[in-house]
Amino acid sequence: AGGAGGRSWLSTAADSHDDFKPVVKASGDGEVSAAIDAAVKRSPIMLFMKGTPAQPMCGFSQQVVRILHAHGVDFDSMNVLESDALRSGIKEYSQWPTIPQLYVSGEFVGGCDIVTSLHQSGELADMLADAKPADADAA
Repeated sequence: AGGAGGRSWLSTAADSHDDFKPVVKASGDGEVSAAIDAAVKRSPIMLFMKGTPAQPMCGFSQQVVRILHAHGVDFDSMNVLESDALRSGIKEYSQWPTIPQLYVSGEFVGGCDIVTSLHQSGELADMLADAKPADADAA
């Protein structure tokens, strides 16, 4: 990771793949938004949550992790508890007031209630099966 000194506020969960760990050290609002946008577009399935998949820090985040695990998909995550800027920035980015937030193929899916409903209806399985990075077509 680049940059001088300090710990990056924006990092993925310890069990996320190294290719998806951001190296951006963000401090301003524009940098936060840009870093979130890059992560959402880079990862086919991206979860902004409280805690990590291995150690969720709230029941709603745990529920979404369990649903994703039930589908057997690989996903990336960011722990919003690591930074106030990230926690508020993701809410502004999505215009959604709660966490967790799931993104599939660069599109905001929803929070725990919506993800649970989509899972129960079978719609989430189709979304996850078709997941690809949002910037996959741009090259």
